[in-house]
Amino acid sequence: MKLFKSLWFWLVAIAIILVIIVLVTKKDKPEQPLEKAPAQAQATAVEPAQLSDQNAQYFPLQSYRVGPYASGGTGFFGGFIDYLKAINAKGGVNGVKMVWSECETEYVVEKGVECYERLKKGLNGAPAAATNPLSVGIAYATLERSTKDKLPLITINHGRTDSTDGRVFPYVFPLQLNPYSEVSAIVNYLGQQSGGIENLKGKKIVVLYHGSPYGKETIPVIDILSKKYGFEVTHIEVPHPGNEQQSQWLNIRRIQPDWVILRGWGVMNPVALKTAQKVGYPTNKIIGNIWSNSEEDAAPAGNAANGFISITTHPSGTNFPVLQEIKSLVLDKGQSDLADKKRFGTVYYNLGVVNGILNVEAVRVAQEKFGKRPLTGEEVRWGFENIHLTDERLKELGAYGLVQPLKLSCEDHEGGGAVRFQQWDGQAWKVISDWVQADRELLRPIIEKSSQQYAKEQGITVRNCATED
Repeated sequence: MKLFKSLWFWLVAIAIILVIIVLVTKKDKPEQPLEKAPAQAQATAVEPAQLSDQNAQYFPLQSYRVGPYASGGTGFFGGFIDYLKAINAKGGVNGVKMVWSECETEYVVEKGVECYERLKKGLNGAPAAATNPLSVGIAYATLERSTKDKLPLITINHGRTDSTDGRVFPYVFPLQLNPYSEVSAIVNYLGQQSGGIENLKGKKIVVLYHGSPYGKETIPVIDILSKKYGFEVTHIEVPHPGNEQQSQWLNIRRIQPDWVILRGWGVMNPVALKTAQKVGYPTNKIIGNIWSNSEEDAAPAGNAANGFISITTHPSGTNFPVLQEIKSLVLDKGQSDLADKKRFGTVYYNLGVVNGILNVEAVRVAQEKFGKRPLTGEEVRWGFENIHLTDERLKELGAYGLVQPLKLSCEDHEGGGAVRFQQWDGQAWKVISDWVQADRELLRPIIEKSSQQYAKEQGITVRNCATED
């Protein structure tokens, strides 16, 4: 009897201890709400209304919302998605709704390729229109796949420069500004600031670049411009992601250049500005490129960013009709993709809107030829090659002053090549120049030489644009 009571006592004691353990564990690890799930778990998150809509055009999004470049990804894809939502709120494009899903790449090439393969076939019958990875590495890795799959690859303001030649790269579109145009426009601006391009002779320019294919892309062309105009150029690499730059800036202080061209990305940019201040290099002599031009690049640097100059293909701000339309149709209804609504109208967000305008315009143009229905990637490619954004059309889109006039063709997949310059005043960007055009006559033979070499290496038959409709 005593043995039975003893066993009973210990069984009850053990049961009580187990209950306490369960309760404590549950308290320490609360269930995670679905809306807070990690980005990886949201790899193909789609709005419920999209799942049943068969008359739709699909945009596969190889996005990145985590990692060192998340500020660029969240801003850009936020603007892109909000624009698509606004288009849908107005009935779509000729009745065809825009749908999308996301796959988190973390800006990692291997994940970007995996996402491409996962999403390229469309969504529930809706055909894919184009991919927009916003990553040079992912773009390079999926270029041949996109061509084989006849799916446009959009690399707005970046990408492989020779893909400007659509005769060799029919499915790749470095819209608005390829890397060579970018650096050519910067050199032209520095020429203006020196009293004429001829006065660059004898000047010293340092290019501080991100240690990636994107960062290295413009080394050959700035070397060509250096020889043409007689300035001395030094290329200095900053390893990914760019958290430490002390040795690079000490080297810059030793060289004492007239200008530093900052080809940064993500955390590298504010670190560059802070380190420049530490070594005593003047901020207003640093010219940021197209991926060193956002609020997220300048604001974290505090007063070290004051006076910093960068290029832009589009201004920040919310006073454009298309932005006001997005505000009323999407943001004011609590449907924005932005987690932080204060980022509405910022540089990255507005670039996403511009990218949305160009993608949707390609669909609209292609529908005029192929019918008011969901289109294949091959049909959307034709739409991109026939975009012609005049001032009149930009006013119709509510994007006059936000998007530069643009005319693409079978031969020219860039279509623009102009930038403006802006300066950080401690709170916001202020545009300080008119449009500065790249030297496209100088660049085109360089582009064609590279594209022809690629065609030869890959056994590509160059398109005869004169025979195409």
